[in-house]
Amino acid sequence: MKGSLAKGWKAGLATTWTLGKVIFPVTLLVGILRHTPVLDYLIQAITPLMGLIGLRGEAAIPLVLGNFLNLYARIAGILTLDLTVKEVFILAVMLSFSHNLIIESTVAAKVGIKLWLILAVRIGLALLSAAVINLVWRGGSEMAQYGFIQKSEAAPNGWGEILLDAFGKGLLGIVQLAAIVIPLMLIMQLLKDYGWLTVFSKWMAPVTRFLGMRENTSMTLVAGLTIGLAYGAGVMIQAVKEDGVSYRDLTLAFIFLVSCHAVVEDTLIFVPLGIPVLPLFLIRVITAVLLTVIIAKLWKQPDSSARKEPANEKKYHSV
Repeated sequence: MKGSLAKGWKAGLATTWTLGKVIFPVTLLVGILRHTPVLDYLIQAITPLMGLIGLRGEAAIPLVLGNFLNLYARIAGILTLDLTVKEVFILAVMLSFSHNLIIESTVAAKVGIKLWLILAVRIGLALLSAAVINLVWRGGSEMAQYGFIQKSEAAPNGWGEILLDAFGKGLLGIVQLAAIVIPLMLIMQLLKDYGWLTVFSKWMAPVTRFLGMRENTSMTLVAGLTIGLAYGAGVMIQAVKEDGVSYRDLTLAFIFLVSCHAVVEDTLIFVPLGIPVLPLFLIRVITAVLLTVIIAKLWKQPDSSARKEPANEKKYHSV
C-alpha cells in the first residue's frame, strides 16, 4: 500500500508540474488579454459571420469569451444578451464542442496530439453543428428565460490589479489541477497495483473496441468523459508512458473526447439558460461516437507502425 501511494504521489506531482507549465502561463496571458482591446477586435472580426449560423452579431461575445476563457465566462456572456431559445441552444452546442480552446488544445498537444488536428475537429464541429441546427430546427423563436442572473465581477482598477488578478487565477488553476490530478494518480496507482485496472479495462472492452481502440485506452476515455480534457490529461500522460497506448488509439481517444468530455458538468451548466439539455447531451455523445468510429474505420494503419519513429517515442517519454 505504502509503495503504491508513494508512486502515485510522485506521478501526481510530476503530472501537475508538466500540465502546470502549460496552464499557468496561458491562464496568466488570457487573464491579461481580457482587459485589453484584443477580445473586442476578435468579436468585431467574427460578427459578420454570425448570420451564416443563425446568430445575431452580438452573439459573438459569448463565443469569444467561451473559447478564450472558462466554462462560466460563456454563460455570463449569454446572460447579458436577449436571445431566443434557438440562439441560446446553438451557442450551447457550439461552446460544448469548442470552449477553453487555448488551455485544452495546448494540453492535448503536450500529450502528443497534433495541435492543428484538435483545433480543426473542435472548431469544425462547432461551426457544422450550428449550421445544421439553424437549417433543421424551425422552432425556438421564443425568448429564452434565464433561471438566474450572475453578477458581473468588478473590473480591476489599473494594470497592477489586472496583473495581480491574472496571477491569482493562474495560481488557482495550479491548485485546482493538483487537487484533482494528485488524488487521481493515487487512485490510478492503487487500481493498477491491485489488478482492478485490468478488470475495469475488461468491462470497458466492448466500448473501446466499438470505437476502434484497444482495452488499455479505457481509463483515458473515462477520465476525459468525467473530469474533462485539461485534468484528464494526467491519466492520458500516464497511459502513454506506462500502459503502451499507441499513437493511433491516443488520437482516436482525443477525437472522441474533444467532441464529448466532462459531459455532466458541461451539460448541467446550461440548465439555467432555459434550453433543452437532453438534446444537447445526445448531440455531443452521438457526434463523438460517429466521428470516432468513422475515423477508426478509415485509419487502417496498425498500432505498431504508428510508434516506430524514435522522435515520437522520445516525445512520449519526455512528457
